[in-house]
Amino acid sequence: MIDSAWRAAAYCLQWRVMLLSIAPILLVAPLAFGLSYFFWTDALDAVNGAFASWDLLQAMFNWLEAVGLRGFKSLLAPLVVIFLATPVVAVLSMLTVALLAAPFLLRLVAQRRFPQLERRRGGTWVGSLFVTLSATAVAALALVVSIPFWLVPPVALVVPPLIWGWLTYRVLSYDVLAEHAAQEERRVLMHNNRLSLWVMGVVSGLLSGVVSVIWPLGGMLMLYAPWLIPVVVWVYTLVFIFSALWFAHFLLAKLEALRAQAGAVLTSENPA
Repeated sequence: MIDSAWRAAAYCLQWRVMLLSIAPILLVAPLAFGLSYFFWTDALDAVNGAFASWDLLQAMFNWLEAVGLRGFKSLLAPLVVIFLATPVVAVLSMLTVALLAAPFLLRLVAQRRFPQLERRRGGTWVGSLFVTLSATAVAALALVVSIPFWLVPPVALVVPPLIWGWLTYRVLSYDVLAEHAAQEERRVLMHNNRLSLWVMGVVSGLLSGVVSVIWPLGGMLMLYAPWLIPVVVWVYTLVFIFSALWFAHFLLAKLEALRAQAGAVLTSENPA
């Protein structure tokens, strides 16, 4: 797993991969930027209206103003909007990478490291689309249901990465194995390596936390928040590209080992 991570990081430095990381910006960023540009003020007004209707929050704001923290209320509303928008931007970026970039990245890894690996085509484009959309729907539902628990600090640090980890490993595992593995091989590999795959997905989700350094800047500089959208999309895209390369190196190596083991067993059962 660690060896595959180092290989994935090295592949990210190739000019073709860096160029590929910019491509989703042309698709996702205009949509995210447009929504942010036209609805940013309305979203802030809606959040501030919700704050005004919550007596407990008003009491907290009054206390903070009394102790000299007058700017906290004006900062909190943008952060709430950004907090709610982040999963949307992340999902759009991941779907773009999964549907558009993953096939190129898989071919790159297969041609350079596993040129002799037979392609048994146990998956289809329709299957990939179904897995991606269904897993995304389940993850989105889990995120929405778990939002009230995010107010508890330990839960907020654990639950979102677990959900992102599950989504990442479900989507990328199918895409990586669709071309090279037979259906039974894919099921065996995903079952035998499910813990490692989930850990890889969680790590990928934690890496996307780098965006949390960018988003608060947009909250403090509200005027410039929409202009940070392309940067955020690019960071998310680069993280998911690394994840796709990581899964490709790991799973294709496991597939190669599985076939070698099956060949060794067959040879031992049928000696010359």
